[in-house]
Amino acid sequence: MIGLLPTGADRIVALAAHCDDIPIGAGGTLLTICSARPGARVDVLVLSGGGTAREDEERAALADFCPGADLRVRVLKLPDGRLPAHWDEAKDALEGLRAETEPHLLIAPSPHDAHQDHRGLAELVPTAFRDHLVLGYEIVKWDGDMGRPSVYQPLTSAVAAAKVALLMRHYPSQWGRPWYDREAFLGLARIRGIECHERYAEAFHVNKLTLNLAGG
Repeated sequence: MIGLLPTGADRIVALAAHCDDIPIGAGGTLLTICSARPGARVDVLVLSGGGTAREDEERAALADFCPGADLRVRVLKLPDGRLPAHWDEAKDALEGLRAETEPHLLIAPSPHDAHQDHRGLAELVPTAFRDHLVLGYEIVKWDGDMGRPSVYQPLTSAVAAAKVALLMRHYPSQWGRPWYDREAFLGLARIRGIECHERYAEAFHVNKLTLNLAGG
């Protein structure tokens, strides 16, 4: 949630196994952060899709999902669905990114995700980023693994609509998938909004959170 970030926090790392994961799971949150914090640095690492039309889709989409940001996108060429067999390469990529930035917030797959690539990346995150706030995003899919998230970022109606419009505009390669449609994305946002007393929201899983209840 934006409210968890300290004043002036403007360095974000977003991680994904595949192109489109970040906008699906946290596109509204990125729109909200970048609109509120012009010039925020956003480092993106995607493990697969490099050198293909999927990378072109991803770069164009992220430029719109991170308006006004200092956006740095890296898309690797690991094979889709094979992350466990490429553990060392993924680990090296995360360690390399960690050496380049000290983020205030990480956005990454949920550790409860049923997809082996998503879950594997989530397991790697704390090995490279040990003392950071990590929001684990959710992706609707056939596996039925949505679970019970613990953190919510409310979305205005305008942001929720913009997220869905951008998803439908930028990823034509996914249009044929049965779960990739406006109703699925807006419907989930509405459900998560109900859970936090808002119209729309994105939800995240957080394993560890340090509070400063004294303020300052």
